[in-house]
Amino acid sequence: MPRSDDSAMVGAVIEWFSQEARDLPWRHADCSPWGVLVSEVMLQQTPVVRVEPVWREWMRRWPTPGDLAAEPQAEAVRAWGRLGYPRRAQRLWLCAAAIVDRHDGEVPQDTEALRALPGIGEYTAAAVRTFAFGERDVVLDTNVRRVIGRAWRAEPHPAAHLTRAEREAAAGLVPEDPLEAAAWNAGAMELGALVCVARAPLCERCPLERDCAWVGTGRPGLGVSTGRTQAWHGTDRQVRGRIMALLRSADGPVTIAGHAELEDVEPAQLMRCLRSLEGDGLAVASPAGHSL
Repeated sequence: MPRSDDSAMVGAVIEWFSQEARDLPWRHADCSPWGVLVSEVMLQQTPVVRVEPVWREWMRRWPTPGDLAAEPQAEAVRAWGRLGYPRRAQRLWLCAAAIVDRHDGEVPQDTEALRALPGIGEYTAAAVRTFAFGERDVVLDTNVRRVIGRAWRAEPHPAAHLTRAEREAAAGLVPEDPLEAAAWNAGAMELGALVCVARAPLCERCPLERDCAWVGTGRPGLGVSTGRTQAWHGTDRQVRGRIMALLRSADGPVTIAGHAELEDVEPAQLMRCLRSLEGDGLAVASPAGHSL
């Protein structure tokens, strides 16, 4: 059970969230479990401002898993646009098909059933159970881990890997009441996204400032992060993205080798990236060229 001061800190986050939460469509009471699941997949490593317009278009076009499953995979990848990591679109399409096949088109509520869906891991399953079904669960993304690590353990940044001890400690903070549990999970996530950010936290705006263990020790180690900043320009990931952009915008098969928009890419790298897209099932080769 949480200590009394833990409960007060959790309550402060819940109260802050009730006043400061962003008005996001997947938080509305009328949002379906499918809408919540789609939002959680889209929000992985992608900011809200980029996700919201794409999410709205997806939900307009595919309001149920059955609607998406009835379309070719290429349509999901094309509609993904420039959100990045297009395999997420592929997995959402596979997930929709699995929901139709295994659960009569309804997003399951059970943890094991959710985890068995393509592309659904521990975090996403917990988030769907909490935010779509009101179940008490432990939702741990990087933002929540940063808030807990700073406020309770004086750690400036989360460790590279989630440990069992960290998971158990986080579980001890989740209120027993499911509604309060959902508010705590969403509130801690929002606090980490807007206030307790990685590089320049706005501690003066934080409801936990007076009780924060990290603030109390002088905010040490702010310039040291366990995360790695990866170069973008010229990487295989960038080249894959450029190839995908060509395929999304094309009306038919595209000849990638020698294409004017990719002439600055070394042929070996271009072929390596193209083969990796083929291997991922995101690019399909034919005698006429490549397509989604």
